[in-house]
Amino acid sequence: MSKGSSIKFSDQEALQFHSQGRPGKIEIISSKPMATQRDLSLAYSPGVAVPVQAIAADPVLAYDYTAKGNLVAVISNGTAILGLGNLGALASKPVMEGKAVLFKRFADVDAIDIELDSEDVDRLVSAISLMEPSFGGINLEDIASPDCFIIESRLREIMNIPVFHDDQHGTAIIASAGLINALRITGKSIKDVKMVVNGAGAAAIACAELIIAMGMPRTNVRMCDREGVIHKDRHDLNQWKSAYAIETEERTLLDAMKGADVFLGLSAAGAVTPEMVKAMAPNPIIFAMANPVPEILPEEAHAVRSDAIIATGRSDYPNQVNNVLGFPYIFRGALDVRATTINEEMKIAAAEALADLARETVPDEVAVAYGKQPVFGPEYIIPAPFDPRLIEAIPLAVARAAMRTGVAQRPIIDEDAYRSELRARLNPTTAVLSNSYDAAKANPKRIVFAEGEEETVLRAAITIKNAGYGIPVLVGRDDRVKDGLRKLGIEDAASFEIHNSRISPLVPGMAEHLYRRLQRKGVLYRDAQRMVNQDRNIFGALLVALGHGDVLVTGVTRHFSQTMSQVEQVIDPAPRHIPFGIHLVVGRSDSFLIADTTVNERPTAEQLADIAEQTANVARRMGKTPRVAFLSYSNFGNPPGEITTVLRDAVAVLDDRRVGFEYEGEMSADVALNRDMAKLYPFSRLTGPANVLIMPGLHSANISAKLLKELGGGRVFGPLLMGMSKPVQIVPMTSTTSDLVTMAVLAASGVVD
Repeated sequence: MSKGSSIKFSDQEALQFHSQGRPGKIEIISSKPMATQRDLSLAYSPGVAVPVQAIAADPVLAYDYTAKGNLVAVISNGTAILGLGNLGALASKPVMEGKAVLFKRFADVDAIDIELDSEDVDRLVSAISLMEPSFGGINLEDIASPDCFIIESRLREIMNIPVFHDDQHGTAIIASAGLINALRITGKSIKDVKMVVNGAGAAAIACAELIIAMGMPRTNVRMCDREGVIHKDRHDLNQWKSAYAIETEERTLLDAMKGADVFLGLSAAGAVTPEMVKAMAPNPIIFAMANPVPEILPEEAHAVRSDAIIATGRSDYPNQVNNVLGFPYIFRGALDVRATTINEEMKIAAAEALADLARETVPDEVAVAYGKQPVFGPEYIIPAPFDPRLIEAIPLAVARAAMRTGVAQRPIIDEDAYRSELRARLNPTTAVLSNSYDAAKANPKRIVFAEGEEETVLRAAITIKNAGYGIPVLVGRDDRVKDGLRKLGIEDAASFEIHNSRISPLVPGMAEHLYRRLQRKGVLYRDAQRMVNQDRNIFGALLVALGHGDVLVTGVTRHFSQTMSQVEQVIDPAPRHIPFGIHLVVGRSDSFLIADTTVNERPTAEQLADIAEQTANVARRMGKTPRVAFLSYSNFGNPPGEITTVLRDAVAVLDDRRVGFEYEGEMSADVALNRDMAKLYPFSRLTGPANVLIMPGLHSANISAKLLKELGGGRVFGPLLMGMSKPVQIVPMTSTTSDLVTMAVLAASGVVD
């Protein structure tokens, strides 16, 4: 089971992430305008009295007039926090906040974390059951076994909304999806295989129960705990373990593994030995889900059984069993039909939908994350966590099962409309941005940081190295860089590659290269040598230009224009391209790109057309169908103006080039983005709101991007430098560690170039 991944970071970075700005990870914002006294009067007294009376007369209307229908309570008492044990309710709050964030990020479900300071089952059941009027569903989390079984069971009996303990059922659903596909690949039947389950806690029992519900005979299951196989002669079993007590001579895990077709591990690191794997049946299926270290590492299992299909809870191996593939989408489907419970049929439907999705052709934006096109087979039996199709496939399957089994209170009438609604809930670009980290890991690049003595830069380099996103190359004085790394907790500072521009053996070759480039621009050899020795941006750019690095990241100590002029002395624009900058604005359900925000003050029509083409290509790599608008204060000649001629000429240039995307202009921003305004111009060639906004000049572009960053509601990335012959990113001087890592990863993964 996975609640995250194997990504590494320092304790200080984790604490800083949670404390910077507004403490914690969630906040409450209004979904209605609250600017005027009239707004407040409608939201509260006296306007609120109207829906109050309506709900009192018909309680179902709470779903129409309040947030109940999209609100889930994430509840824990902190008795089983991650793998850390019983640390108490308050200590569980960061985890529950994180779970709430995942609900929102992956399925647009609003979630509130609630930590209850009690280990008394009766009190917990009473407290949670009293919350039914407030929420559309209850997600139980990190509650120790066997209390979690009792609490969930009793709540499901008395509550008329879904109650779901994700530690049990989330893991079971994802593992079952993988098992469906593994059995399909090996040609085995679920009715015939022998399955060994190691670990007899909540997740293990839930996995076994769901797989039995899918058709595996209970007698085919061998469940083991710390004492070995659970069998009829044991007298130390609770009611949940006793359900798996069978007549058998097997006593140890090794005994049980002999001839087994399937192993499900939810126990401890190293619990399975190569000898056990070797004893399994042909084409064994091994789900080693202990975290962070599985029962047996895939390479250890494959060393003795090359025919094994293996899944773990880790992101750095194929077939990750990650709960985020399940719970957000399961609740999404359950909430959308106002289900009274989440039953076995709904869980099976989710597992089957996940299995089906893994067998379909993988979209390009997911393939980027793998560095190749994954194909259904032994190393791809479970979809990727950031597959944008999940939001459509899983909720629909769950909703159908809820309707089929009679627990849906609001059936879906138009499935096509529901699919469209699901797609609109999430911005597909976020999946591409998330997948870019996996793409960077799949093909690590040498990332040159020209300002290697800065603390922010060092933190970014540490993150990139530890997480495997690339190989950091730091430019700076050796002693300063190493001291900075040690202060940040790095004991092996010498393991980082450091280049001192004053004493590097690469300097003579760099000076010669730079002199050849600039000798006809008034630069003497000694000038070139001084530039290499003294300017880290020059030196860093030369590392990339001469093949000692793949990507350059700089900008935290100097303004963009100054840094750009230094980089341009070393690295040329790509052939038939011009340098320019993009800002990417990512909202909840959509995103758009603005260009040119950094380089060209008054671009010509040809340059605007070039910028539009290159930005459209970036949009495609981000999973979008480009719709380009050339923006102005004018709409197709009204009012007339000098600058509009350049925009019209740019449209004409694209007409001549016969490009393969939609474009239009000149047009104002509201006509480009607002469907109602666009109706005034029925001849427009845009079939929907624009997502690539080409500005007429640097002033308007840069001002707009920075206004959106400071005042807008979405996340703004950039500037992203485009059009150079080598990957270069010049970050803002105010960049955080996270910003630096993101820019480096986007450049290294090829999302921007």
